Amino acid sequence: MATPRITILGAGFAGLSMVRALRARGSRAEITVVAPRAELHYLPGIIWIPSGLRRREDLVVPLDAFFRRMDVRFVAGEVTGLADDARTVQTSAGEIANDGLVIATGGRFIKKLPGIEHAITPCEGIAAAERIGERLRGMSGGNIAVGFSGNPNEPSAVRGGPMFEFLFGIDAQLRREGRRDAFKLVFFNPSETPGNRLGMKAVQHLLAQMAARGIATHLGHKLVRFEADRVVTAGGEFPAELILFMPGMTGNAWFDQTKLPRSPGGLVAADAHCRVPGFERVVVVGDSGSFPGPDWIPKQAHMADLQAKAAAANLIADLEGRAARETFKVELVCIIDALEHGTLVYRSESRNLLLARSRLLHWSKRAFERRYLRQYR
Repeated sequence: MATPRITILGAGFAGLSMVRALRARGSRAEITVVAPRAELHYLPGIIWIPSGLRRREDLVVPLDAFFRRMDVRFVAGEVTGLADDARTVQTSAGEIANDGLVIATGGRFIKKLPGIEHAITPCEGIAAAERIGERLRGMSGGNIAVGFSGNPNEPSAVRGGPMFEFLFGIDAQLRREGRRDAFKLVFFNPSETPGNRLGMKAVQHLLAQMAARGIATHLGHKLVRFEADRVVTAGGEFPAELILFMPGMTGNAWFDQTKLPRSPGGLVAADAHCRVPGFERVVVVGDSGSFPGPDWIPKQAHMADLQAKAAAANLIADLEGRAARETFKVELVCIIDALEHGTLVYRSESRNLLLARSRLLHWSKRAFERRYLRQYR
């Protein structure tokens, strides 16, 4: 039998986890990774860019050495579509044939809110975090609004955790600089219980922390629009010279050029084994997919790792003609950092734990970053 060809679309957390999972299971397949660049941008670390704790060069890891170690061929390009029942990937660099396909191109932020150009979306990348730092340094005082929303058709397609970290991090940074009294911070969200995917104990803790830090809240009101100097909701408006906003997520634009099954929220539909129904030897991992399970299933690197292990086992079995129905554990592990200390939130289908305000957790998050990136350097 010829050596199978596996094509992985994406070089983020999900795609790279698939490379490691396939090789860890002994796969000798010819692996091709398609992505715009052979770099990993460690986005969890951008929360520390405004304070100067991290710089761009700390968070960008060239992947050439990792790809050589893993015997991976890299193609620099953008995915534009699929053909031949997904056996051919269409890219800006040409067509790539495969025997097995992994979709790991992440998600796309829904930018339909009027005036959203007045807001910075932090998780769009390192440049966004750098803009936040520049804006903060240029302000002598004023109003800062931080918030997020979700995809109404996809409860899991939201990334709120980083916004709590930016909120508390900015508060701590301004206190360090002796400037906090010159600023008003407002946290806003269309839900009255923001972050409820973390569990109600976490929500109550986060809101209590905002109250203790003098951070105002504007909750439970539908967002109407942003203006250059204010946030407008169905329940009123408030001034904001700096707006940080994370909208809900949906699928990549290139999905629209395919026959891939889609969830109501626009993501690629997957079964409990990460397989894409109706397509042979096609799996999806990470933010690109909509998976069965509780509505709080997280969009985070840890979840992508768990999904990649199941997807790799099932894809290898499919290529070898064996039966395999590996599933993944649904688990949320999050340290919400506040620049000097952190709060640990853990959630599984049977447990929900909270460990609040520990300096050790801040340093644990930094240690995890070093350990995680070491495997790709």
